Amino acid sequence: MAVELIGRKIGMTQWFDEAGRAVAATVIEVEPAVVVGIRTPDRHGYAAIQLGAGEVAPRRVKRPLRGQFERVGVSPRKHLYEVRVDDAAAFAVGTEIGIDAFAAGEEVDITGISKGRGFQGTIKRWGFHSRPRSHGHKWVRRPGSAGRGLGKVVKGKRYPGHDGAARVTVRNLAVLAVDPSRKLLVVRGSVPGPRSGALRIRKHDA
Repeated sequence: MAVELIGRKIGMTQWFDEAGRAVAATVIEVEPAVVVGIRTPDRHGYAAIQLGAGEVAPRRVKRPLRGQFERVGVSPRKHLYEVRVDDAAAFAVGTEIGIDAFAAGEEVDITGISKGRGFQGTIKRWGFHSRPRSHGHKWVRRPGSAGRGLGKVVKGKRYPGHDGAARVTVRNLAVLAVDPSRKLLVVRGSVPGPRSGALRIRKHDA
C-alpha cells in the first residue's frame, strides 16, 4: 500500500544505535490522515486517494472546501493532498491511516521546503573561493564578469541570487523508532525545513 503522511518537524537529537554509537536523528510528529475522496480510472482517469491531515477549526476553512468535508462526513483538515495507489477500491472514505503504517528498520523518503536564506552571493550560495585580501585586491567577494557581450546572466549560471526556500526530497532515511502513543517518528539524519515545518513522509518502496 502506498503510504504518504504529513508530519511536523520537532527537531534533531542524538540516537544510540545497537552498537552504542551516537547518530544524528530527527523527531517528527505525525498526525493520522483520513481518506476524504476516492479517484477511480473510470471517472477521473487515474487511481488515487485524497487524504486530509491536521484537524482545524471549521471557521478557518473556506466555505467550498468546508462543504466538501461535510458531504463525506469528515471534520475539516488543514492539509488536503492526493496519493496514487494501485487499487483505489481497496479504500473507503473515512478510513484513518496513522503512524503505525511505518515500522522501525524501514526506509522513507521525506519532502519539505528548505530554509530560506534570502539573497546570497556566490561564496555562500555556491561555495566559491574568495580573492586574496592583500593590498591591491578590491573585490574580495565579488564574482567577476558574467561574460563578454551578453548583457545578461545566462539562466543556470552559478551567480548571486535567492537561496533556499525550495522543495527538497531526502531519500532512503532509516526509521529508528515509532511511538504511536505520542505520534512520534524518529528517522536517521536530517530533513529539510525549520522546526515546526510541514513534511511529507512516504515509504521508499511505495
